[in-house]
Amino acid sequence: MRPLPVRLPPGCDLRHALEALGREQFQDGAFVLCGIGSLIDPRLRLAGQSEEARYQGPFEILTLSGTVTLQGAHLHMSIASPEGDVRGGHVVYGNVVRTTAELLLVQAPEWELLREHDAATGLLELVARRQQVKDKP
Repeated sequence: MRPLPVRLPPGCDLRHALEALGREQFQDGAFVLCGIGSLIDPRLRLAGQSEEARYQGPFEILTLSGTVTLQGAHLHMSIASPEGDVRGGHVVYGNVVRTTAELLLVQAPEWELLREHDAATGLLELVARRQQVKDKP
């Protein structure tokens, strides 16, 4: 496994930054194993909904996980309000880091992660392909 610990500073768009890291560091795709931090005015796409939900004010990232491929990211996140109310869903664009986002991305060296159209869902879904291991001299 090839790990990449990352800290995103204030003002970063969480999803854009993770997709850029994927393109730069992990052309064969990576898993986002965990993430914590804070956001201002976060946005989530809730299960079964087409429109994003928007929340006002500062929120803590309790959990963040998913995959990043060259075709984009599929990320789920749970967030907590200052009152401790918890919400969760798909990470969309526009989630701006408030103070920090601390993440761990990991690449599985023998695998290529990509997204292909799935006839059953009509969506781009994850495909994991084992790559041939090259012998070291």
